[in-house]
This record gives sequence, C-alpha cells and structure tokens, in this order.
Amino acid sequence: MQQESTYLSLKRSKILFLIFGVLIAVISSFVTFSSELIGPVVLIVLAAAVIFVLLVFRNPRVGFIAVVVWCFMLGLFGREVGGLPYGMGIEILLLLTWISALVYYPKEEWVLMRNDLSLIFLIWFIINIFEVINPAGASVVGWAQEIRGVALYPILIIPLSFVVLSKTKDLDMFIRLILLLAFIAALNGIKQVHIGLFPGEARFLASPEGATHMIFGKLRAFSFYDAGQFGAFEAVFVLMAIVLALGSSKLWKKILLLGMAGTFGYAMLISGTRGAFFALVVAAFFAIILTKNFKILFAGSIVMVMFLFVLKFTSIGASVYSINRFRTALDPQDPSLNVRFKTQQVLREYLISRPFGGGLGVLGAYSTNNPGKFLSTIQPDSYWVKLWAMTGVVGLTIWFTMMMYVLGKCCGIIWKIQDKKLKVKLIAVFSASAGIFFCSYGNEVINNMPSLVVAFISFVLVYQAPGFDRQIAEANRQAAEDSLQDDNENLFIGRPSTEIKPLY
Repeated sequence: MQQESTYLSLKRSKILFLIFGVLIAVISSFVTFSSELIGPVVLIVLAAAVIFVLLVFRNPRVGFIAVVVWCFMLGLFGREVGGLPYGMGIEILLLLTWISALVYYPKEEWVLMRNDLSLIFLIWFIINIFEVINPAGASVVGWAQEIRGVALYPILIIPLSFVVLSKTKDLDMFIRLILLLAFIAALNGIKQVHIGLFPGEARFLASPEGATHMIFGKLRAFSFYDAGQFGAFEAVFVLMAIVLALGSSKLWKKILLLGMAGTFGYAMLISGTRGAFFALVVAAFFAIILTKNFKILFAGSIVMVMFLFVLKFTSIGASVYSINRFRTALDPQDPSLNVRFKTQQVLREYLISRPFGGGLGVLGAYSTNNPGKFLSTIQPDSYWVKLWAMTGVVGLTIWFTMMMYVLGKCCGIIWKIQDKKLKVKLIAVFSASAGIFFCSYGNEVINNMPSLVVAFISFVLVYQAPGFDRQIAEANRQAAEDSLQDDNENLFIGRPSTEIKPLY
C-alpha cells in the first residue's frame, strides 16, 4: 500500500508539473505575441529572479555573494540601463539574505554575532535614528536617504557576515571575489581613457556630477563609480595584491597577483584622485606594522620614505599628468587644499553653537532635500567633515572613537594569529580597510559602495580570525594523525608472519 501511495503521489506531481509547464508556455506565447520584445524580457527576468531566490534559500552564501557583486556593479546598471532606483537593490538583496539565513542557520550559529563589533554599530545606528529629530530641522527625506550609508548598511552587513562567513574557505572566497571585481573595474577605467566611454558614461561626464572628471582636457577615469571612489579603492587593492603575492609560496600566484597590483596601480593613477595616495600610504603603513618582522618593517619604511622623497623633492615623472597630480597632494600651497581648509573654518564657526550638527542629509548628495539651509550650499569633499557637519562634534567624536577602537582591536587579533598564511590574508584585507578609513578624510569613500562593503566585511573576517586559526590547527592536527595512522598500518602490513608452530 505504501508503494502504491508513493506511485500515485509521484504521478500526481508529474501531472501537476505538466499542467504548470503548459500554462507557462501558453502565457509566454500570448505575452510575446501581444507585447513583442518587452514581454519575453520581463518573463526571462522573472524566471531568473525565481531561480535566484531558490538558490539563496538553499544557501545564504549565494545571496551574500550577490550583495558584494551588486555593490561593485551598481553604477553600471544605473548609468547604462537606468529607469530604476538600483540602489534599493542593496536593501532587497540584504533583506532576502537575512530571511534566508534566519531559516537556514540554527540558533546556535547566531551566537557568533554577539560581540562588541555588532554592539557598537547597533549603538551608532540608534544614535542616527534619533538624528531625525535633530534641532536644526533637516529634511526627513534627506535623513532617510543619508542614513543608509552612514548606519543602516553597516548594521545589516556586520551581524549577517558573522553568521554566513564562519569558515576559513569563506575568507578565501571573499578575497578572490573582491580582487576579481576590482580588476574588472580597473579594466573598465583603463578602457575609458584609452578606448572610449559607454553611452551612460558619456552622459555622466556631461552632467553636473561629472564636471570634475575632466581637468585641463584630461579625463579622470571613474569606471562604475566616481573618480574619488574608484581611485581610493584601487589604491588599497594595490597593497592587498602585493601583500598576498609576497605571502604566497606558488610562483604562478605571485606573478598573477603582482600583475593585478600593477593594473590596480595604473587605474589608481589615471583616476587623478589625490586622496588615493594617502589610502595607499596608510594601507602600506598598517601592513608593515602588522608583520612584526623588523627586517620587513625597516625595508618597508625605507621604501615609503624614498617614495615620499621622490614625490616631494624631485621632478621625476613631471611630464606625466597623473604623477604630477599626485605630487600636488604633498603641496601645502595647493589651491584645492586651501579651499578645503577655508570650508572647514566656515563650518567650525557655524557648528560651534550646534554640537549635534545640522542633521543627516543636510549637505552633500542629498542636500537638495534641504533648500534654504546654510549647510546645503557647502560641499564637504570629505566624509569626516561631512559627518562633523551632519552630526556635530558629538557625533563625529563617537564615530571616530568607535572606528579607532575597531582598528586597534583588529590589530591585536592579527598579532595573535598563529597560522602564517592566515595572518598574511588578514593583513591584506585589514590594511586595505584601514586605508579606506583614513582616505575618507579627503573624500567620501567609506560611506559609499563598494568601499563600504569591503571595509566592514573585512572587519568581521578579522574578528572571526581566532576561530579560523583554530579550524586550521584542528585540520592540521587531524591530517597529522591520519598520516601517522596510515604509516602504522603500512608498517604492520609489511611485517613478516610470526605464526606460532606447535611443538608436536
């Protein structure tokens, strides 16, 4: 009877599947006939979306990878396709991955998110929720748009990363993924300078937002982002690739990573972003310190000093526009730098009586929501300054203290890691994130994609490192025991027979 019941159930399933397939075919034919091109495209997108949702619920890591890829490629869809608020895709993908993770992972796995990193950014999120009632009276619409990059994305990404990225292989996957995506972005930036622009890129360059991307007839490569974001994160990827190359024992990996580092470096130069220079220097400084190797520390310090000396006191490469522009980053008389100092002086006088700032979204990209506000007429050109203007000295102090605590905690964790290969990977991702943080003094970097997702996932992976270290030690111990057991078995099998013969 059980076999008969199973047979009937399978038969009914096949019939239902056949009916469903016929209905889909009929609907597709009707839509194609009535709407020509748009109908089939919509059906294909819907079918792909259904398959993607099924994959995410089978494994939340699929959703997490999709979030990272989307954050890197967001500008491509926005410029070349248009018509939709593609930034909302980040929230949709994160929400979908959160739901999948809540269903997929048992309660015990969620203990990993209970730590000080999640707690301090939860506190920061709550503080920014209260910014909606800032006495300065900033627009609620501007607040809702600005809070996403300031506090919402970190509090969605950090706890989720602790649960989804809990294995050593997840660290390797993340490094490979971001290196590949940064390399694609670098190639697109090089294409812009040497081959030409896509139609959407040309429209961006002709818009008010793209006005700063053409200086003295020279294009500043911006790839899928803007030149400031593009140059800064390509700079830290130079350091990441070099550290990984030096820590690799395989020749082909060294060659591949050094080749990528060269590509990232060239992309950084053609972006014309002077802030990228500081991202590279700071990332290199952290990488050298974290090695705790005095020979490397001394050699790296010498290289950094020589590099700065060449830029500051020589004219080497002066005929190359990109190098010349980088050289101005060390010039205290640079007009652009002095404009920034004057802007900060104006803000200092305005904010002295406003310890909580002017409210989220009151200046920068979303200042259009605050017409008539004094701060809406100011361009901060720096995330640190922008945060100071929006949340006041109180908010800036809290945020800066939080970030310095995280950086210090991460350094302490990395210093204690025993596995050398794991330590190299952690130094690579963490140094890049530290470079992104300090580079944000000169540009809005750490609050925008893809730098935001790279930095905060990297912090989580460093926090996970002690667990990774134990996983590697346990795997090595198990491998050694298995090897010893195999040797003993082989030794036993190879012994001559010692059969006892009877006396009679």
